Amino acid sequence: MMDSALLVHRLHFAFTVTFHYLFPMLTMGLAPLIVALKTMHLWKKDEAYARAARFWAKIFGINFVIGVVTGIPMEFQFGTNWSHFSRFAGGVIGQTLAMEGMFAFFLESSFLGLFLYGEKRLSPKMHWFAALMVFAGSWLSGYFIICTDAWMQHPVGYAVAADGSVAVSSFWSLVLNPWAIWQYAHNMCGAAICGAFVMTALGAYYLLSKQHVEQAKIFMKTGIVSGLFFSFMVMGPTGDKQGRYVTEYQPATLAAMEALWETQPGADLVIIGQPNQEEKKIDNPIVVPKMLSFLTYRAWEAEVKGLDSFPKEDQPENVPLLYYAYHIMVGLGTIFLAVMVVAAFLWWRGALWNARWMQWILLLAFPLPYIANTAGWMTAELGRQPWLVYGLLRTAQGYSKSVSAGNAWFTLLGFMGMYTILGILFLFLVRREIEHGPEAPPDPTQPLVAANPILKGAH
Repeated sequence: MMDSALLVHRLHFAFTVTFHYLFPMLTMGLAPLIVALKTMHLWKKDEAYARAARFWAKIFGINFVIGVVTGIPMEFQFGTNWSHFSRFAGGVIGQTLAMEGMFAFFLESSFLGLFLYGEKRLSPKMHWFAALMVFAGSWLSGYFIICTDAWMQHPVGYAVAADGSVAVSSFWSLVLNPWAIWQYAHNMCGAAICGAFVMTALGAYYLLSKQHVEQAKIFMKTGIVSGLFFSFMVMGPTGDKQGRYVTEYQPATLAAMEALWETQPGADLVIIGQPNQEEKKIDNPIVVPKMLSFLTYRAWEAEVKGLDSFPKEDQPENVPLLYYAYHIMVGLGTIFLAVMVVAAFLWWRGALWNARWMQWILLLAFPLPYIANTAGWMTAELGRQPWLVYGLLRTAQGYSKSVSAGNAWFTLLGFMGMYTILGILFLFLVRREIEHGPEAPPDPTQPLVAANPILKGAH
């Protein structure tokens, strides 16, 4: 039975990190698209792309601010809720978290200010460079955070001190952890899909409501190209490679993700089914024969370890939740690819702008990447259980023993209330920008500079 205080501490961090990641997910996804819009502006000398970039920079800025506000409490939770973990692993994770704050965050925030408020003072190329640095800062920030989590998934480059804590023994092993590289690639593809679907959805909304049609088409074209590319990437090399790392270094996680209770050669891949933990089987399964063995080991008859190969105390604790999170992520990833392929085909045929049914699909699909990315992170974190640092520190050893369940509940409810207010504020600000829309193109019938009434009177 899990300690009640431990359960509340886990729920506490799960809530704050899940709510917070809704915002970096979009900023990291929009950053390369804003660079693409600025690049098209320089290349085509078309002011419409600059107007599109300015509009999305406002959405980016709102998202960025709320993301910062919701992210700061997580840093303190390492000390308030997970002090034993911080004492044990602070000598390692402190390195990457400090670099994220000192380098990546300040790079992103500084150039974001230049991009938002410096366009009239910067040359077009320098303004493009500011957008590029915002993109670099946001993605570099993501890399340092992923390095932190990847070390917890696959600890490398550390040494154990005399007091039992760990410290960095090889900085380059830490930041070039192979697990981190593929986890980062997979994560950023997911974030890029989020940005692409949000941009495409707003373009579809404007087309359906017959507003800002020129900008709507730019939004949709940019989003479809990006969404199609990253949907292939997330399903192909990045997802496949990350899955093979899980197979090699966390085989118990793989078994739980697939609800594979018994070790077997030629293991089937479950497409649809309900895990029955009591009877240790899949109810109502639809399977692809031997596909799991092929995907994991590239051999149809390869043996895949089931949960029966591992001690009970080393198995993930909640197999059904992990199974559903993983399958939701994979299922939605497949849907993303299908939607973008159809949209790209209609665009190629010149039928997209009149296909209202497809525009409705693109509009209604925008929440799905949020769900898929959240399910993906649940898969990673639930799969690592019962370890905080895989093979080194168990979750039950890492929480703050002096903070009672009642105190943790009190602060969790407080955070829920504050984050609800922040969420409402975010929706209000974004809705206001959407209603206002991108700035209108200049009216060629109007003079560029209004007549000066004083000078006019002098004549």
